[in-house]
Amino acid sequence: MKKLFVLALAVVVTGLAFAGGDKEGGASGKPVVIQIGYENQPGEPIDLGIREWARLVEERSKGTMKIEVFPSSQLGSKNEIIDQMLAGMAVITLADGAFYADRGVPDLGITFAPYLFATWDEAWKLTKSDWWKGQMKQMDDKGLHVLTANWIYGERHTIAKKPIRTVADFRGLKIRVPNNLIQVKGMEVMGATPTPMALGEVYTSLQQGVIDGMENPLTTIYGSKAHEVAKYITLDGHVKNFTTWVCGTIFFNKLTPEQQKILQETGDAAGIFNNNLQNQLTEKTVADLKAEGAEIITVNVAAFQNQAKAFYSLPEITSKWTPGLFDTVTKAMK
Repeated sequence: MKKLFVLALAVVVTGLAFAGGDKEGGASGKPVVIQIGYENQPGEPIDLGIREWARLVEERSKGTMKIEVFPSSQLGSKNEIIDQMLAGMAVITLADGAFYADRGVPDLGITFAPYLFATWDEAWKLTKSDWWKGQMKQMDDKGLHVLTANWIYGERHTIAKKPIRTVADFRGLKIRVPNNLIQVKGMEVMGATPTPMALGEVYTSLQQGVIDGMENPLTTIYGSKAHEVAKYITLDGHVKNFTTWVCGTIFFNKLTPEQQKILQETGDAAGIFNNNLQNQLTEKTVADLKAEGAEIITVNVAAFQNQAKAFYSLPEITSKWTPGLFDTVTKAMK
């Protein structure tokens, strides 16, 4: 019933948005209104970056384009928003290679593999490579268009009710992960029991004992207030998570070339704004977490990296990848 409702709503919204001209905001003269939905809480760097994007779009378009911001999963889960954009709605959300792998572009999943990137520079080199351009073409073929890919989401760490000081401490812990195969298997190889759920459900699930922990960048952990119900934060840094913002190709192709350019270029500019915030707030977030009772645990990351190597030989992962993918990506990002 939910899918039928989304499809019906898409027909109505798309019809209203495109009325009056072949291109978005055409003969009607009405501004193009785009909704951006995401799981993060108000005040997080990602949220502030999106608000900057909205400001830049309105300024650059002279008010002919507007972005409406919906944090805290107000538009639904990531997968629900992606279903909306595939149905033609004027929506954008944050998503990563792990989600795209489940949406028919399996090779992109490697960008979320544990300990793939040693530095952020390696991630940016990969997004400028010919390999990346080919992946983006596949995304368009699947009905999804990546608008901007230069956003730091953060280095992902683990928070739990029990201290994780060694890899062995993961054993038996139920750790929340986003609902995609890459992150489920990435946590599984560490010895934990991955438990997929929406980010907005984490706090209550920690309170009730449904899960023992979660993984995310420090700013997101702080924004979710998970440290109020789980106090041990392990700096394992298992993924350097750059992220992308995506819309549906149906909607994107309805925009004029100028509108497309505005949306993409301001998205990149807002990404730089976000990245500067991420860098500035990481140290402050550590201090805030400590002040509010969290224990920050540093570990021998090499031991965690060694354990994670098993991920790259999992048949349920590698059987979906193009042969030689790891070598291709490693070469592209170096």
